Amino acid sequence: MGLKADNWIRKMALEQKMIEPFVDGQVREGVISYGVSSYGYDVRVTDEFKIFTNVHSAMVDPKNFVPESFVDFKGDVCIIPPNSFVLARTAEYFRIPRNVITMCIGKSTYARCGLIVNVTPFEPEWEGYVTLEISNTTPLPAKVYAFEGIAQVLFFEGDEPCDVSYADRKGKYQRQETIVLPRI
Repeated sequence: MGLKADNWIRKMALEQKMIEPFVDGQVREGVISYGVSSYGYDVRVTDEFKIFTNVHSAMVDPKNFVPESFVDFKGDVCIIPPNSFVLARTAEYFRIPRNVITMCIGKSTYARCGLIVNVTPFEPEWEGYVTLEISNTTPLPAKVYAFEGIAQVLFFEGDEPCDVSYADRKGKYQRQETIVLPRI
């Protein structure tokens, strides 16, 4: 990276619009933290959720996903049913440079409550709002707070740009604006 990690993130976010909106520093007072961290960026979840429900006794099939398996919800707090999950999206829009890949992992505050955040890597030249999967592994309902921290994105810079980027492949999740369900 050459620069200190947090300075590299600031530079990329401000000069190349890698993260918008960008919070320069950690917001912590009275909330689950978000913003620049030592080696990454803590993203926020919006107030839009798709809560998984099995009212139609559907089978989860990534090749033939049934959108009716979700109930749309908008609010400051989302209650995830026991042993279930929600889909959500980040408040931040990402534009990943051609020589960078990311990993996104859940924040420890939620992990200690049995909530797991699952996100695939943001590949070189992917851009969009990130669709998040938040699993409640407990036998109790669990709260997620909108516009507070949910996960941390770690950035890995390659020595040179990749040969074929996500944009080159015309990836199916490019430029997501909303919560996106599985696609083939």
